[in-house]
Amino acid sequence: MGSPSPVESSATSAVPTTEATPLKAARNVLNVVLGDILFPTWYPSFYPEELVGKDTDRLYVCQWCFKYSKEVVPFLSHVNVCNVEDNEPPGRLIYRKEPCSIYEIDGEEEKLFTQNLSLFAKLFLDNKSVFFDVSSFNYYLLIQDLPSSSLPSRQIVGFFSKEKMSWDNNNLACILVFPPWQRQGYGKILMGVSYELSKRENRIGGPEKPLSELGRKGYLKFWEARVASAILGIRNKSTVTTEEVARQCWMLVDDVVVALKEMGMLEARKKGAGFLLAKDRVRGWAQVHNINLNPPVDESCFVEEWMHTISGSENV
Repeated sequence: MGSPSPVESSATSAVPTTEATPLKAARNVLNVVLGDILFPTWYPSFYPEELVGKDTDRLYVCQWCFKYSKEVVPFLSHVNVCNVEDNEPPGRLIYRKEPCSIYEIDGEEEKLFTQNLSLFAKLFLDNKSVFFDVSSFNYYLLIQDLPSSSLPSRQIVGFFSKEKMSWDNNNLACILVFPPWQRQGYGKILMGVSYELSKRENRIGGPEKPLSELGRKGYLKFWEARVASAILGIRNKSTVTTEEVARQCWMLVDDVVVALKEMGMLEARKKGAGFLLAKDRVRGWAQVHNINLNPPVDESCFVEEWMHTISGSENV
């Protein structure tokens, strides 16, 4: 099984949407087998040419540790002995609400795992920059817990990465839900966790910019529901300002404005530096568009020990 040279593909945010992504780039891997699921790639990745080649029809990837091989026999030999299959995923559990769990992984402590994960993710992400060190990032794995009668008992379905120290207060660097598990709401869960990190760190933030076209579409849907829920949750006021909404959501004011423009909710009047927003209009918009105002992440399901560790840990 191949092991990569140190590569980290995490800089520009991208979120898969329900639309199929055009296969426009010259790909060095045409299809991947993740566990026992075969699906096409979208973009080239930085797999070592001496291990993968220039034009590989099928790359076999371990669904637990993301080690890879272009030959099926070494792949099957590895899967039979992979120690990640029988143990907890690397890192620490930070969130659990059936059927999902989130694990936080330090790139410094799990370099090989996060390098392999980054190489796999690059097959489905376009606008990515390349670094030669994963140690400055944390990774948040989204795991689907499967019925105990099924093997394996869990499946990694996506992740996002986050810089340990971001001078721009970015709460997310790159995000991906693997193609077989898209359109199931997992992207919203990952985004919700990223904003929970902002809240715990007492830093208003957002995803790294610029967003890709896919990333913008995914975030707009998430922001619209988050903003509408926040506006309608502010009590004893018929109007609110964009600044109040931003504080309530732990979102940047600019991101709030982008979402409100997409919703058609901005009033011409201003109060101070922020737009005035009429709650009745927002309520009507949510009803017409059948928006689910329930948050995708349940705050009560975060692991208490992790919450105490993260709260205020990055305040400077």
